[in-house]
Amino acid sequence: MPKAKPKTRPGKLQPDWWSKSFAGAVLGLTLALALSGLFAWHGPGGIDAPDKRQFVMWSIAPLWVIAFSLVYLIPTGRRALLVMGALNLVAFGLLFATTVMHSGGLQ
Repeated sequence: MPKAKPKTRPGKLQPDWWSKSFAGAVLGLTLALALSGLFAWHGPGGIDAPDKRQFVMWSIAPLWVIAFSLVYLIPTGRRALLVMGALNLVAFGLLFATTVMHSGGLQ
């Protein structure tokens, strides 16, 4: 009797370490930069709050670590790249809209 192949579930996590690591390292860093920029603009006191620059600078590393670690929960490497890329587009779009709003609009 031939051995049956083990059934794989479609939602199972796959070990796409290289693509997931790339998504976490590169796209996670850019996402952390965008999120810290959004906090700089929308956080307490606005962009010109005293001592806010130091906090925003130090917030990049924890945000990057969170993005880097959560990317391994995405099932495939391709989906990790797509999700992180989409999150980057949204975050940088919001950051661009924020800077345009605060500078008085496009001229």
